[in-house]
Amino acid sequence: MAAKKSNLTEQLKKYFGFDTFKGNQEAIINNLLAGRDTFVLMPTGGGKSLCYQLPSLLMEGTAIVISPLIALMKNQVDAMRNFSEEDGIAHFINSSLNKGAIDQVRADILSGKTKLLYVAPESLTKEENVEFLRTVKISFYAVDEAHCISEWGHDFRPEYRRIRPIINEIGVAPVIALTATATPKVQHDIQKNLGMTDAQVFKSSFNRPNLYYEVRPKTNSVDKDIIKFIRNNSEKSGIIYCLSRKKVEELAEILQANGINARAYHAGMDSATRTQNQDDFLMEKIDVIVATIAFGMGIDKPDVRYVIHYDIPKSLEGYYQETGRAGRDGGEGKCSPSIRIRTCRSWRSLCRANRWRNRRSDDNSCRRRRPMPNRRFADAKRSSTTSARSTTRTTAAIATTASTPRSRWRRRRCCARSSKRSRH
Repeated sequence: MAAKKSNLTEQLKKYFGFDTFKGNQEAIINNLLAGRDTFVLMPTGGGKSLCYQLPSLLMEGTAIVISPLIALMKNQVDAMRNFSEEDGIAHFINSSLNKGAIDQVRADILSGKTKLLYVAPESLTKEENVEFLRTVKISFYAVDEAHCISEWGHDFRPEYRRIRPIINEIGVAPVIALTATATPKVQHDIQKNLGMTDAQVFKSSFNRPNLYYEVRPKTNSVDKDIIKFIRNNSEKSGIIYCLSRKKVEELAEILQANGINARAYHAGMDSATRTQNQDDFLMEKIDVIVATIAFGMGIDKPDVRYVIHYDIPKSLEGYYQETGRAGRDGGEGKCSPSIRIRTCRSWRSLCRANRWRNRRSDDNSCRRRRPMPNRRFADAKRSSTTSARSTTRTTAAIATTASTPRSRWRRRRCCARSSKRSRH
C-alpha cells in the first residue's frame, strides 16, 4: 500500500498540470493513501475524479473503479490517457469490448502498465473477471456515483448490492465511495452496504455562486421560448433535459428545423449514434444536446453555459446534480426549469401518496399484530358513521343558509348530496 514519497502538490502538477488542490481534495487523497476507507460527498464539478485518479498513480498496483455507465467509463479513460503518454494507463472492461480487446486489457494489467481499471458492477461480478482480478495487486476500490447503490441496487441493477461480497472475494483493500447527491439516509445505506460505516466522511460545500437559477412558467409556447433563449446564447454549449425519450426526439427535431445545431441522446438509441452524439458535443461540433437523465453523469465538459429542464425533475437531488453540469470551469452557468403549476400539484400528490405508502410499509409488522374486527360489526359501524356524518352536514347546511334564491339553491344542492351519501 506504500505510496511514492513525494509532495502531493508536485505530483498534481506533474500528472495533471494543476498548481493547487480544490477544497477537500488533498485531505481526501491523504486519507486514501493512508489506507483508510473514505466517503466523499462533493458537488458536481468539485473534482471528485481527481480524488482517486492521483492516488492510483502514486500507489502500487491497479485501482478498480466501479462506474455505472459505459459512456462515463469511456470519457474517464480518454481523459486519463490525455494526461499520460502511455495508452495502457487506464482501461475499462464492459460489454462493448470483444474478446481480443479484453485480452489486451488483461495483458496491460499483468504487465503493470494499467493503474486504473473501470468496470460496471455487472462486469465485476462475472466469475471469469473475479478469477482474473484475484491474481492482480489491487491498490484500492473506488465506487463512483455511489448513490446508484441506493437508487438502483434494490431492483434495477441488483449487482450494486453485491459489491462488498465481491471485494471480499477478490481481495480486501481500501474503499472510496464518491457521489454528488446523497441524503443522510442514502449516505447511511451506501456506507452500510459497502461495509464502511467507520469511513472518514468528507462533505464539501454545495454552494455554486457562478450558477444562476431562474424558474420560468411553462406556457403553450415553451418551444418558442427555448428557441429564443438559445439564439440569445448562440455558440454556447447547453443541455436540455426531458423526462421521456419521445419528447427528446421531438424537441431535437424542432430545434434542428429552426437552424439550431442540436442532437438527441437517450438510452433507447443505438450505441454508435449515442456515442457519436456525445463525442460531437464534447468536441463542440454541436451546441445543444437534448437528453434524458441518461446523459451527463460524470461527463467532463467544463464550458456548459446553460441547463434547461423541459420537464420538472423527479427529485431535488437529481435536479441539483443535473444543473451542476453547467459552469464546471467556474464561468457563468444558467439553470432554468420550465414548470406548470398543475404539474407541481401532481408531483405533490404523488409525493404524499408515496409518504403514506412508506408509512404503511414501515408499520406493517404492527398491523399484523393488531386483531382484525368482526366484518359484520365493521360494516355496520361504517354505515352508521356515514349516516350520522351525512345528517350532521345536512343540518349544518340548512341552518347556515340564508333565504336568498342563491342560498336556497345551495341548500337544495347540499340536501341532494347528503341524501346521496346516506343512500350509499
